[in-house]
Amino acid sequence: MGSQETPVVSVLAVDDHALLREGIAAVIDGEPGLHYAGGAGTAREGLTLFRSLRPDVTLLDIQLPDMSGIDLLAAIRQERPDARIIVLTTYRGDALASRALKAGALGYLLKSMLQSDLVTAVRAVHAGRKYVPAEIAMELSARLGDQELSARELEVLRMVAAGSSNKRIGMHLGISEQTVKGHLKNILGKLSANDRTHAVTIAVQRGIIAV
Repeated sequence: MGSQETPVVSVLAVDDHALLREGIAAVIDGEPGLHYAGGAGTAREGLTLFRSLRPDVTLLDIQLPDMSGIDLLAAIRQERPDARIIVLTTYRGDALASRALKAGALGYLLKSMLQSDLVTAVRAVHAGRKYVPAEIAMELSARLGDQELSARELEVLRMVAAGSSNKRIGMHLGISEQTVKGHLKNILGKLSANDRTHAVTIAVQRGIIAV
């Protein structure tokens, strides 16, 4: 009987930085049993390549020029619910990690960890296991008791981040200034923030809003 070859795991990378894709390709192709199938710089191109290459594992940047990586993740999972996806990001924000995992990602990796953790993450996710680095997992578990902001509270916070006054926020959203103040009080409580500026800082650090 001839010896069975180990199946090759094909990997697609969707990231708008060509140098990063080249780095991923070098790491993946340098590992036995792994194969870099191709790379895309936009969400649209990534979806096209995903359909044609049908990779075993897809590496997906959260920040893409034409679409949110989480929206692309949802689009891919709608077509192929069993797709195995690792989200790549430069941000440590736990809200982004939480959103990506809720949307169906099996892995979450900081770009600064690619050299050390990429191969382990790809192998784990291909095997159907989740891969979340310990430090991000700790942040996620520490936040489990936190209350999430409502859609209206997010609208208010985004306008605060853009520099809008309570009066302007109220006019834009069609609510009273008093109601805006009520939303802000809830936001400060949920984020454990001292004031509106602190709330914006926390929300950006955690990936709850982008500025």
